[in-house]
Amino acid sequence: MSLITLRADARSETPPAAVAAAPPDEAARRRGVVAAVIGNTLEFYDFTTYAFFAVAIGRTFFPAGDAWVSLLASVATFGIGFVTRPIGGVVIGAYADRAGRKPAMMLTIALMAVGMLMLALTPGYATIGMAAPVLVVIGRLIQGFALGGEVGPSTAYLIESAPAGRRGLYASWQIASQGLATLCAGTVGVLLSLGLSPEQMQDWGWRIPFLLGLLIIPVGLYIRRAMPETAGESAGPAEATTGAVLARLLRDHGRILALVVPILLCGTVSTYVGNYMTTYAITTLKLPAGLSIAATAVVGACILVFAVLAGLLCDRYGRRRVMIVPRVLLLVAAYPAFLLMTRVPGPATLLGMSALLAALSAMSAAASLVAIPELLPRSVRSAGLSVAYAFVVTVFGGTTQLVVTWLIGVTGDPLAPAWYVIATSVVGVAAMLATPETKAMALAA
Repeated sequence: MSLITLRADARSETPPAAVAAAPPDEAARRRGVVAAVIGNTLEFYDFTTYAFFAVAIGRTFFPAGDAWVSLLASVATFGIGFVTRPIGGVVIGAYADRAGRKPAMMLTIALMAVGMLMLALTPGYATIGMAAPVLVVIGRLIQGFALGGEVGPSTAYLIESAPAGRRGLYASWQIASQGLATLCAGTVGVLLSLGLSPEQMQDWGWRIPFLLGLLIIPVGLYIRRAMPETAGESAGPAEATTGAVLARLLRDHGRILALVVPILLCGTVSTYVGNYMTTYAITTLKLPAGLSIAATAVVGACILVFAVLAGLLCDRYGRRRVMIVPRVLLLVAAYPAFLLMTRVPGPATLLGMSALLAALSAMSAAASLVAIPELLPRSVRSAGLSVAYAFVVTVFGGTTQLVVTWLIGVTGDPLAPAWYVIATSVVGVAAMLATPETKAMALAA
């Protein structure tokens, strides 16, 4: 596969009716970025919070005689939230290419509010029996549908809002907002663990982070209503259907998608291994809950800072270099990092190694989410990223915590997360090496 072919793919057919949106002024750009970041943060905050409190949620909704079985049921329900991600990616991603980024992003945040409300207010198994896990599963399915459709429109919006020479910085806020969500969820978790007893945390304390997220949802909706549109008229009347958008994507840009999948795969696995650190520290390293949640807060802070740094570096040195170098370093560092955490469990090793792995993963992932939408034209940009991202996150993100928990329980090897990160990083680096540089490319209309 040549770079010339891929560049041609990236600039291929634009519908005759395509009309580029007028570039927003600087104030509008800033409002749009804030709107995208706040909404994205809220949606990932909810998903991340579930991962933090998987142990407590498992005991509330999935009681079992064996604590490991209860935890497996909880992380399996976390995975269920990924089942509807591809559907959300297809439906909402294509909707954003047909109707615009703004209505799609309004829809995703409203749906996430519904799912969050169901999880926060559903009584436990001891109160309503089997209805409890059923309601939780339905809420997770709604959340998965919403989040599957969020990444494509919001990333496309950030790319299209950016002024010349700043696309890397603007798009990096997609990953940075995920780090901000992790930081917020982790900070709330640490404060709760310090202020509540383990019994209070188990009984009702784990619900507080979800309720706090609900309080912020109206702010996100209000801000997104005022954001300027960037999509223009990306499809003609005859092709204004989801099927037509997807057909165009697969017909004209299938080879690009073949590279996108392994690149997103490695970033997804390392991200969800990072989100698993709270459960890993509690169940495998036998560390206190407060310290374990603090580790994930540190992970969030590192993702926030290093994703933005990666965006700046992308604009200066190009996308490929910032994708590949941190990923190779992560590949090399994963085994010794987990080995050190298991041999010398404690605050210094847990926080230090978690920070190192998160920083490297965030830099590579941020650069990837700059390059991928730049390879696609406006008419399929949202759908292309949404479909690929939702598919990868469903297959690998949704199963990462379940697979790692199962592997550790069956083999007794606490280094299972490291091996998983290493294997997927090898695949990702191979795809990154075959990806063309997009820094100097103009966005295809």
